[in-house]
Amino acid sequence: MSQDKKEIEALKAGATGAVGTAGAIGAGVYCGGAVIGTSAAGLTSGLAAVGGVVGGGMAAGVVVAAAAPLAVGAGIYGICKWLKN
Repeated sequence: MSQDKKEIEALKAGATGAVGTAGAIGAGVYCGGAVIGTSAAGLTSGLAAVGGVVGGGMAAGVVVAAAAPLAVGAGIYGICKWLKN
């Protein structure tokens, strides 16, 4: 397999992992708060619950919800690239 195809496969794997993680975080925000749903109260309480995992509040929840899929995707990409070389 050529080097370009290996990198494309690693990118696909990383993107798949990132999408899966984003879905899991979204489900956690949807169901994790005091109010379940996508209303303002539901999203606020869900983000606060996600942020509470790292000792913060809603702002920390936004950071965790945004950073987790990026970190997982980058990690999977790095592992795939390392394994294919």
